[in-house]
Amino acid sequence: MRKLLTFIFSLFITGSLLAGGLVTNNNQSAMFTRLQNRNASTSIDAAYFNPAGLTRLGDGFFASINNQTITQTQKVISDYKYLTGTPKEYIGNVSAPIFPGIYLVYNTGKLSFSAGFNPIGGGGGAKYKTGLPSFEMNIADIPPSLTAQGIPTSQYSADIYFKGSSVYFGYQANVGYKINDNLSVAVGARLVSASNKYNGYLKNISINPNYPAFGASYNGAMVLASQFFTDGQTYLNGVSTQLSGTASSLQPLITGGAGGVLLSNGTAVGLTPTQVATLQGTISALGGNPAGMTIAQSQAFFSGASTSYGAKAGLMGENATASKDINVDASESGTGITPILSANFSPSDNLDIAVKYEFKTELNMKTKVVNGEGGGIFVDGQTVIADMPAMLSFGVDYRPIKKLLLSASFDEYFDKNVDYDGSATININEIDKNFVEYGLGAEYGLTEKLRISAGWAHTETGVNLNYQSDQSFSTNTDSFGAGFGYRITPMIDLNLGGQYTFYNDGKKPFDPRLSFDPSIYTETYKKVTWMVALGLDFYFGKK
Repeated sequence: MRKLLTFIFSLFITGSLLAGGLVTNNNQSAMFTRLQNRNASTSIDAAYFNPAGLTRLGDGFFASINNQTITQTQKVISDYKYLTGTPKEYIGNVSAPIFPGIYLVYNTGKLSFSAGFNPIGGGGGAKYKTGLPSFEMNIADIPPSLTAQGIPTSQYSADIYFKGSSVYFGYQANVGYKINDNLSVAVGARLVSASNKYNGYLKNISINPNYPAFGASYNGAMVLASQFFTDGQTYLNGVSTQLSGTASSLQPLITGGAGGVLLSNGTAVGLTPTQVATLQGTISALGGNPAGMTIAQSQAFFSGASTSYGAKAGLMGENATASKDINVDASESGTGITPILSANFSPSDNLDIAVKYEFKTELNMKTKVVNGEGGGIFVDGQTVIADMPAMLSFGVDYRPIKKLLLSASFDEYFDKNVDYDGSATININEIDKNFVEYGLGAEYGLTEKLRISAGWAHTETGVNLNYQSDQSFSTNTDSFGAGFGYRITPMIDLNLGGQYTFYNDGKKPFDPRLSFDPSIYTETYKKVTWMVALGLDFYFGKK
C-alpha cells in the first residue's frame, strides 16, 4: 500500500490579480479601468505607464490618488471519480477591496521627477472553504486503495480550509528629460516588496473500513483514518512478531540437522501433530504451499512473511502520520529591484507614441513558518524563486479632433526567461511563448467638464499544461471597461470606471493516480473578475 496523503499548498494566489502578465498587475489607475489602454498616457498616471511622457504636463506639481475594488471568482471542476459528488466544483473567492495607486510628479524646465506606489503583483486574498482537488484527491484515494488491499472501504470525509493573501508593493521613482519638443526620455527603478501569507488546515480525515481484524469498532462506521492506521500498525506488528517467533522456534531442529526433513514428517523429529498442522495451516493462510516444503524452507517462509508484515506495519504508520490533522501558518517575503527605461515621441501636438522597457525583477522569497505549522510543505528559512519577467510596452494616443482621444497599446512579458517552478534545482518547462496583451480605447468629451470612455483589452497566455493546475492557471482573456471623467475644478479631475474580464475555460487531462485503476480524469478551470475604480487627479501648475 502506497503512502496515501500528501498535503499541498502552492502559490496560486501570487499571480496577477487583473490586467497584466502571469505575475504582473498592469491595471494601475482609474483611467486605465475606464479606458483599458494607457501605455501612451501623458497624464499623471504616466508615472507608471509612460514616465517619459510626463514632461508633456508642463511645469508644476501634480498628484493622483486611485483605488480599485476588485472581486474575482475562481472555479475548479474535477471529474476524478473517487471524489464525493463527482464532478465536483471548488470555488475560490479572491477579494481586494483596497487596490491603491498613488502618483506624484514635479516638473521644472526640461526635467521631470515622479514617484509612484501600487500593488505591482498580487494584491488580494483567496479563500477556498472546501479546499481544492489536489487537497482532497489524496483523501479520496484512501477508500479504493484500502478496498484493493482487501479492506472494504467506501466513504471518506474531512474538514478542509485554505486562505491565502499576496501583495507585491511597488515603490517607483523616475527622472525624465525633455530632449526637444518632440522627444522625451526617462530612467527609473521600482523597489518590489513582496509578501505572501498562507493559513489553512486539513483535519478530521475519516473513513468507514469494514475490517474488524484491526479492532471491533471497524465494522463499516466512520472513524478517524489516523486511528485506523495506528491500530493497523499495531496489529500488523503483532503478526510480524508472531511469525518471527515461529521462525525462531524451528531453529533448534535445523541446528540439530533436521532442516532437510519434510514439514509433513515433522513428527519424526520432535514436532507434535498439532504443531505440524498449525504450521501447515499458517503457511496456506499466508498464500504459501506447504506440500513438499522442508523444515528449513518453512523457516525461511515464516521469516520472509514476518519481514513483509513488518513493512506493511511501517506503511500503516506512515499513513497514520499522514492522515493526522495538519495546520499551516506560513509566510514568504522578499524584495527586488526593477530598472525601467522609457521614451515618448510626439511628432505633433495630437499624437503621442511611447515605449517602455522594464527589466526582469530578481526576487527571492524567504519562508517563515509559525510554531512549526508548515504542513509538510513549507520549510522555515527555505528560499523560493519568485522572479517577475521583463516587460516591453508600446502605446499610441491620437486626437483626430480636440474632443476625441483614441488609444492603442501592446505589452509583451518575457516569461520564457523566468523560472516559474520556483526552485533552483528543479527545471520544469512551463512556458511555450511569451504572454502578450493588446487593446484599443476611446474617450469623448461631451462637455468641457464631462468625458466618457470605453476600452477593450485582450491577453494571450503562453503557458503549457505543465503550468496549469488547480492552484495556478492562466487562460486567454478579454476585458471591457467604461466610465467617465469629470473636471470638478480646473485643478481637480474625477475618474470613475468599471471593468469586467472574461476568461476562456482551461482544461487539463491527468494520468491515472492509482496503479489498479487506469482511468484518466480532467480538471476544468474557470474565472471571472469585475471591478470598480475611483481616482482623483490634482494639477498644481500649468497644464
